[in-house]
Amino acid sequence: MCGPGSKICPPERATELLEAIIEPGDRVVIEGDNQKQADFLAAALAKADPARLHDLHMVQSVLALPDHLAVFERSIANRLDFAFAGPQSRRLAELVASGSVTIGAIHTYLELYARMLVDLTPRVALVVADKADRHGNLYTGPNTEDTPMIVEAAAFSGGVVVAQVNEIVEHLPRVDVPGDWVDVIVQSATHYAIEPLFTRDPAKIRENKILMAMMAIAAVYEPYEIRRLNHGIGYATAAIELILSTFGAARGLKGKLHFVLNPHPTLIPAIEAGFVESVYCFGSEVGMERYVSERADVFPVGADGNLRSNRALAQAAGQYACDLFVGATLQIDAQGNSSTATKGRIAGFGGAPNMGADARGRRHSSPAWLHAGHQAGDSTRGRKLVLQMVETRQPDGMPSFVERLDAIDLATAAGFELPPVMIWRPVCAATQIPHVPVAASITQATRKMR
Repeated sequence: MCGPGSKICPPERATELLEAIIEPGDRVVIEGDNQKQADFLAAALAKADPARLHDLHMVQSVLALPDHLAVFERSIANRLDFAFAGPQSRRLAELVASGSVTIGAIHTYLELYARMLVDLTPRVALVVADKADRHGNLYTGPNTEDTPMIVEAAAFSGGVVVAQVNEIVEHLPRVDVPGDWVDVIVQSATHYAIEPLFTRDPAKIRENKILMAMMAIAAVYEPYEIRRLNHGIGYATAAIELILSTFGAARGLKGKLHFVLNPHPTLIPAIEAGFVESVYCFGSEVGMERYVSERADVFPVGADGNLRSNRALAQAAGQYACDLFVGATLQIDAQGNSSTATKGRIAGFGGAPNMGADARGRRHSSPAWLHAGHQAGDSTRGRKLVLQMVETRQPDGMPSFVERLDAIDLATAAGFELPPVMIWRPVCAATQIPHVPVAASITQATRKMR
């Protein structure tokens, strides 16, 4: 299909290619996080003949596209290990209920990547990049994300790597994945799908989010002397970023923050005002390319002038190098356990459990980490801080604070061995203890703001 001595497959023969290299029962990875998608290859696989390809075991970080579920609907695949399924969470729950999908486990990103190297090693990896040359070298541009992790897992275990690219060129700006790791290149007719992840319109940030942001800064960032942190996705964290250069200035945060975070517009005022020393990125954000290139003093920028992101390394950085995780959730119970799994939806949780994990292997200290540990009654080590920012009710009117997480009943109904709880607050003082701001913290923060 590629021709003698060539790695290039014509796009119109993509499905034929996949039917030739994949065997029934194979473990297959399709690159598709919650930003860039190997959408052309996903569509090509979904068009395969179920008589030729069946009983596949799909391993992928995110189920974002209808084609990701079409392989189950058409009986091409029947087993799944994944991390997040936000856009397809309702349909996934229906397919599980009907018996069309058997879920091995709902992982964190880092956990899934780790298992790709151990017991979920792919025999075929379908990945995506900006550009390739005729030797198979790949240039991923600002959105490197999962690509090196997936390719390495397959290429060094006897697997086959197929890369979807926007362009095939003579000379690449830089080489992000060596050509001898890649077996086949397919140039898609249109550029791959990509969505912004952290980007939020400042005009849509309401006063209640500003108030939550002020309370977070006053009750957590200031007293704990936060220096290294990860912000999750949402308007509340976007509000924190916007008021760092004003409200944060009164709290002594200027020039001291190291983020694990994508580059996005609401972070720009804090960067320009000198509040941010560095940002390590999971991926990029659409429209931020020029700004990032001009701020190589803050972002990891290569000699080609473009961002180098890496989702796996960012997950490790968030787990081990950050003292605070700030995010949102859908449900929190009376013990402080939180989950994004609700009735009728199998959403998963992506990287939040990594960001919020109190890494037991951590061996360096910081004021914030030690402060949290001492408050938890442990004089021998520190603790990761977890701040969950939620309102009393979700936008759909459902309560955020519940007696029992839906995840517990979902596990029973779906036959999971473990309930899909995003962040646990265990009874044992020797494990992670999330910091959930309740009445006392809010009162304290309000007094500080007066």
